[in-house]
Amino acid sequence: MTLSVRLSRAAGFPIDVAFEADGGVTALFGRSGAGKSTLIAMLAGLERADCGHVSVGGRVLYDSAKGIDVAPHARRTPVVFQDGRLFPHLSVAGNLAFAQRFGGGKPAALGPIVDLLGIGHLMRRRPGGLSGGEKQRVAIARALASSPDLLMLDEPLAALDEARKAEILPYLERLRTEAGLPMIYVSHAVSEVARLADRVVMLQGGRSVAAGPVTEVFADAATAAIMGPRDAGAILEGTIALHRPDDGLTEVALSSTRLSLPLVDAPVGTRVRMRLRATDIIVAVGATEGLSTHNVMPATVAFVREGEGPGALVGLECGADRLIARLTQRSVRTLGLAPGVACAAVLKAIAVPPEDVTVLS
Repeated sequence: MTLSVRLSRAAGFPIDVAFEADGGVTALFGRSGAGKSTLIAMLAGLERADCGHVSVGGRVLYDSAKGIDVAPHARRTPVVFQDGRLFPHLSVAGNLAFAQRFGGGKPAALGPIVDLLGIGHLMRRRPGGLSGGEKQRVAIARALASSPDLLMLDEPLAALDEARKAEILPYLERLRTEAGLPMIYVSHAVSEVARLADRVVMLQGGRSVAAGPVTEVFADAATAAIMGPRDAGAILEGTIALHRPDDGLTEVALSSTRLSLPLVDAPVGTRVRMRLRATDIIVAVGATEGLSTHNVMPATVAFVREGEGPGALVGLECGADRLIARLTQRSVRTLGLAPGVACAAVLKAIAVPPEDVTVLS
């Protein structure tokens, strides 16, 4: 189901955004104040644009040229906020039943939704007796119960501690795989986007500065600079080729090489996604014998972007895969790194923690 968005506004918080997505999860990513929540409000019909067009699966929700502006309650684009916003006087079952009334004439079957989010044992309880993670799972279930055409999640994990985030992320991964509807996921957390998103729309100052597959956008020089030195890095996808349980390692086949990671609990042939942080990549020119790691990937420098301080971002092409390394500008000069220079990307296997590896299929 294709989502098409083109919106602009000059008054208030300026917005100028355009992107398309064909199902799956589209992440709206950017620093605080980038315009993520404002855009969500526009898509939901809670804030107005000056001009543009929004459609989901060919159903037009907004078209300034044709005078179409579907009311928020009729858009079938529910938003799950970070605080859940459940009705406190209703049980979990009551919250879901209320949402069913807004199903556009096609009430959702609750059984699969309850099973998907693991909330069957919570149905008689009220929101006041739920943990933060349980409230968010119920809030997502309530949104699904309204038979949406598009599900939007506005930083749903922002108010949770790390333990609760770890609890709910697997459910969000199941939702991505099994729900079968387009989703927009708002976040400024790279770890969440890396695990969940198929595509990314990078926002800065209310403008979409990049949009595309997550593996391409995160490896781009401009977007890496927006993310900052701590979060910059690449996302790669590969296939599990071999397990080495005696060594505690799994080998993942990439486009032109293999990458050793801590043991991944998935069978050979499974597709996985890995987040490789720029600060963990070492660049070598010349001989690479005598290293303690087996992850030495032949590469070619794609770009060098110097920062205002002592650091620089170096883009690397390893076959069809793209990496980013964060080095000092001194190292860049010493190694003679420039676009087209042949080198090697070096990565310790233990530099990729389990939370940075996502099983896709």
